[in-house]
Amino acid sequence: MRNVTLKQLRALTAVVETGSVTAAAKRLHVTPPAVTMQVQALEDLLGVPLLDRLGERFKATDAGREVIETTLRIEAELHNCAATMEALRNLSGGRVAVGVVSTAKYFAPYALGAFRAEYPQIELSLMVGNRQEVIAALKGDSIDIAIMGRPPRDLAVDMHAIGDHPHIMIAPPHHPMVGRRHLKLTDFARETFLVREVGSGTRTLMEWFFSQADIHPAISMEVGSNETVKQAVMAGLGLSFISAHTIAAELESGRLAPLDVEGLPIVRQWFVAKRSDKRLAPAAAAVKAFLVERGREFLPSVKPIA
Repeated sequence: MRNVTLKQLRALTAVVETGSVTAAAKRLHVTPPAVTMQVQALEDLLGVPLLDRLGERFKATDAGREVIETTLRIEAELHNCAATMEALRNLSGGRVAVGVVSTAKYFAPYALGAFRAEYPQIELSLMVGNRQEVIAALKGDSIDIAIMGRPPRDLAVDMHAIGDHPHIMIAPPHHPMVGRRHLKLTDFARETFLVREVGSGTRTLMEWFFSQADIHPAISMEVGSNETVKQAVMAGLGLSFISAHTIAAELESGRLAPLDVEGLPIVRQWFVAKRSDKRLAPAAAAVKAFLVERGREFLPSVKPIA
């Protein structure tokens, strides 16, 4: 059956359903010899007769009925596929997998929720991980688009900015450095830091920042989530360099305090990214466009250090 064509299957079905080659040709908008040629080619491929003549009409043999039943199933699946394609074109269906670096989970779900409110028929799935995990998901094609910071070095991606992404230093509210102005990195020589795991964008940016002053901060604890970092700082276990978007609520309530450090905040950008070699389906393209156009609306508001 490998070399069987739809033209052959449709020619056989039309002959049986209309009873004649002439009527089948009229239905298919071809000539009668073309119909005869397609049916004969199909019989040659399968090695069995598919039609019997009864007087002036044709009917299917047992083999022919089997082929026609299969053809009807194929036609039904093609119809379903066409309906799905139409739904995708009109954004009335489709699935989109979005990868989000863990620091972006403080705003990305709100943006995706707003998109879902406009396009409830589109199914969204959300994968949250550190920078390396999200890049691996893009490489493996398990996600369509990603929300992240700086682009990966070893993967060609198209990046579109969403909005500013500030990074600051934080301390528990009663730490002696709170309220001091124009702190220098050398002032932190005796302090210990709580840091994200190797591979996270925040950890990489922190190491770069301290390296500018040739300082290697003392690390008291390596933590795999921003939530644990925040709780540990509030408990007085150390200071931290962190995305301001992850601590907006804690700064507002006074559970954490920002430090006035020269060179901070470091403002990077949030981006929505896709692999350069990947052609997005309409639903995924719509999510990407929504994030580029309206994503900044959902970024947490962070007040400047007073």
